[in-house]
Amino acid sequence: MKYVFLIPLALLLAANSSAQSRIYRCGNTYTNNTTEAQAKGCKLMEGGNVTVVEGTRVQSQTVRVATAPQSVSAGPGQRVDADAQRARDADARLILEAELKKAEARQAELIKEYNNGEPEKLGPEHRNHQKYLDRVAELKTGIARNENDIAGIKRELARVTSK
Repeated sequence: MKYVFLIPLALLLAANSSAQSRIYRCGNTYTNNTTEAQAKGCKLMEGGNVTVVEGTRVQSQTVRVATAPQSVSAGPGQRVDADAQRARDADARLILEAELKKAEARQAELIKEYNNGEPEKLGPEHRNHQKYLDRVAELKTGIARNENDIAGIKRELARVTSK
């Protein structure tokens, strides 16, 4: 009668011990094969279950670069015919003009928002004056940075058109 309670306990312990085997760590990999672990000099992991989920491999994407015909593209030290150079200059001029328009539009927005150093206070700035002062300073530096960008674009545009 005393041993009736010990039999289920013994079965429970036997089932628990067979479900969990020893886990060994070999660098960044794990194994439960004892002979493999001993051959590689792996360390026994203690104190909990280990779950290892295999990740997926990242597929590399190849980038295709469009190449121009040989007559248009020239290497360093080689001459490009005048028509190809004019086409390149026209493309560069169009790109620079578009960038200049964007920069000037951004400048107008910044100046309007800056409002001569007194922009409107936004929600949390009514309670926290330092936030307001920080935003005013950011607007001022943004205007200066954008003015420098506009000047640089104008210099490049003058350089491209003077050729």
